[in-house]
Amino acid sequence: MTAIDIAGTHTDATAPPSANTAKLADLADVIARFTAVVSRRLPDDVTAELKRLAREETNPMATMIYQTMERNQALAEELKRPSCQDTGLVQIFATVGSHFPYTDGLAETLKSAVAEATRLAPLRHNTVETFDEYNTGTNVGSKSPWIYWQIAEGRDDLTLHVYLAGGGCSLPGQGKTLMPGEGYEAAMKFVLDVMTSYGVNACPPLLVGVGIGSSIDAASYMSKLALMRPVGSHATNPKVAALEDELQAAIDSIGLGPQGLGGTRSTMGVNIENSARHPSVLSVAVNTGCWSHRRGTIHFAPDLSYELLTHQGVEL
Repeated sequence: MTAIDIAGTHTDATAPPSANTAKLADLADVIARFTAVVSRRLPDDVTAELKRLAREETNPMATMIYQTMERNQALAEELKRPSCQDTGLVQIFATVGSHFPYTDGLAETLKSAVAEATRLAPLRHNTVETFDEYNTGTNVGSKSPWIYWQIAEGRDDLTLHVYLAGGGCSLPGQGKTLMPGEGYEAAMKFVLDVMTSYGVNACPPLLVGVGIGSSIDAASYMSKLALMRPVGSHATNPKVAALEDELQAAIDSIGLGPQGLGGTRSTMGVNIENSARHPSVLSVAVNTGCWSHRRGTIHFAPDLSYELLTHQGVEL
């Protein structure tokens, strides 16, 4: 994942602890308000793609569903309420500059931001402690929110992808390690098998993320990271980009349509991320984002000024 190239100036990391505490509180407040926005307003690329799919749809039922989706989003914005009753489990991809002045305390800041967003949005209480089986009531718990960390060496900024992963879109998430002789054809067959079995449950049209690598954990991570890419983007490797288009056409041919009730398109796109692998192992994983693909990207400069990269024109 490439950090956004925005120049910044270093901030004095030797500031008094009280000053840092105040800055972290400000950071938490912005992230909480941004998370509340993500819960009710889709990113610009998803909104544009849904409108395009609606224009091209010929199935009367599917057309009506797209109209209902648009009305749903308008009401969510008007009423300042989440656009789906399942506000998901919050997951965050954090790219932290090695010189970002507020690294100490950042993990706890993200947790407090999610707890505050739960109150503001409001987000449904979805964090249940595994085995103990009780709801924390704050969307904060053991390793929740789940945070994927990446260091951007030599930088002093912070970029966050905030993702509200609902139960329906998480249900198709699967992975498999293949014998290398099975080849990439077997990997694509695995993805299609998942889509024909579970895609209907994930509220299509779907954004499909696929990860291919050596170990299953790497493939799973990359399949989720793929969902943070913009709709309509392609892999830089031309072979992979062509495979994205071919796989999208194959999944569309299933005919799931919006909400799984039939239509000409089943996807908003297929994004594939891959890594080098061991020659005797090939692992593949798939994750999906539903039509209400609630992810947002926010960039912070070292002085904590910020830019909303996925929600242009929105004020927090």
